Amino acid sequence: EIVGLCPVGVDACGSFTFICQNELTIDTFTLPAGKQLTLLSMEVARNGERLARCQVVGQNMASAEILLPLALRGEFYECQSDRGYSLQEIMSSSRLSCRHFRNTAEKNSGSLLIFSPVYEISNVVKFPSSLEVDVQDVTEQYQDLVFITPFSMTEVASQPPESFPTMAEILDGPEGNQFFNCSWFQELQRGRRLVLHACGTTTMILASTPKGRKGKQYFIISGGYGGRMRRRAREFGSVYELYLASSQSPGLKVSVTRHCEEVEEEGMPALSVGEQLEVLGMTLMDGLGDKSGAAQKVECLICKRTKEDSEEISLPLFMTGHFVEKLSDNKKYKLTDLISSSLPLDVKVVTRDKDLEKDPLMGLPALKLEETFTETMVLTSLPNQPDWCFELPVRWLQMSLCFTSDHLPWSESPERHVETVTEVTEKFYYEYHKLVSKTEEPPPRPPKRKPSSSEVPKRPSKSESKSTKLRSAVTKQLDNLSLGETKGKRAPAPPPPEDVSMGFYSPTTTEMQNSNMNI
Repeated sequence: EIVGLCPVGVDACGSFTFICQNELTIDTFTLPAGKQLTLLSMEVARNGERLARCQVVGQNMASAEILLPLALRGEFYECQSDRGYSLQEIMSSSRLSCRHFRNTAEKNSGSLLIFSPVYEISNVVKFPSSLEVDVQDVTEQYQDLVFITPFSMTEVASQPPESFPTMAEILDGPEGNQFFNCSWFQELQRGRRLVLHACGTTTMILASTPKGRKGKQYFIISGGYGGRMRRRAREFGSVYELYLASSQSPGLKVSVTRHCEEVEEEGMPALSVGEQLEVLGMTLMDGLGDKSGAAQKVECLICKRTKEDSEEISLPLFMTGHFVEKLSDNKKYKLTDLISSSLPLDVKVVTRDKDLEKDPLMGLPALKLEETFTETMVLTSLPNQPDWCFELPVRWLQMSLCFTSDHLPWSESPERHVETVTEVTEKFYYEYHKLVSKTEEPPPRPPKRKPSSSEVPKRPSKSESKSTKLRSAVTKQLDNLSLGETKGKRAPAPPPPEDVSMGFYSPTTTEMQNSNMNI
């Protein structure tokens, strides 16, 4: 019943989410109550049982896919979605046309709307028996008349496997290019013929580059990418970053790249450039006392100095530092080998994918593999190059097609070369994270460093305040004095001393005493 609420005829796969108010047990897996599930696709098992493939996100933003039988019972609720629909999409879907909607174009969306069509066109026309009409057969005059059936990308992907390969024509192309920086997108124009080879779900990897001259670049990479990569050492700017990385990569080893001085009262040990540390785990240790004098617990990362006498040290999570990951191998990896471990990973492509005419990942200084996701794809090519294929992501393309009776552009099925790398825009990157963030838990905030007693500013006493004000007034008067020329005329010279002998001034005893007192 809950899966039946998912709209059909629109790109809803991957954006329809729901929850169950009670705990679910599937074989040996237990799903806690209230966990959000995202519907990915519908499948049929070998025994004929219908299953729903769903994605669930757990701790540390780790996602997993589970198969739920449609016969599974529970108290299910659909999650509210910000996804908007056009009027054409609502009326073309029997499941959407019976739902309630609000106008999203207006600030005040107003009351709920229910769309009821006034006229419906059907392929089957029923005449009541009491109706008197004159019917004329015009079949011979309209032999060439063909009725076309438009399909959305979701409907194309739901066709049975025996429907492919086939020829298709674009009826309505995607409006504007908001998500893709690739050559094949420019070919998706109205009236363009396409060869549809197959459809299915593909494991994709979201990747990005560091910000450079061209700005930051973003890619989605298919799991079939044939290039080779080497891992790059990650850099960390704090002990807290080390903790996050070690929770995903146990046994993390790093090297210190900047000297850190010891602060004994805060439990921060001294670190020298070149020291090598191995992260062992985290623990709680006694830290500074609070106002009552009781010691507070501080989260610390336990590390072992690997090049010395294997001494274990504790680093508070609030401690800043500069570390670089120490990699033990220089091996070339396949993409499938890297994504089997925990992500994110920093890599560099060292061998290009030979099946690509031009590998856009080759030559990049660095590439960050961020996360994996599954996407429903339609494998497509152009009739003039039927062997060079590209994958159309169903969820990100709003376009309609119709199947044609044109012959396939080959006598024998050619060997296919698939574009496994698609450059996407920054808008795609953030729109993707908007979809994912609905079920993700926010990352924990790093702990704050507690100021020591020596760093807490003292409140000045009354006598100190008066002294400070007096010094400020004297300083202000001195600042107004000028050692050079004053404004206007030069000041007159002082009168000559009264007692002058042999051209030298001889001060009196009183003047000498006053001078010493001033000094």
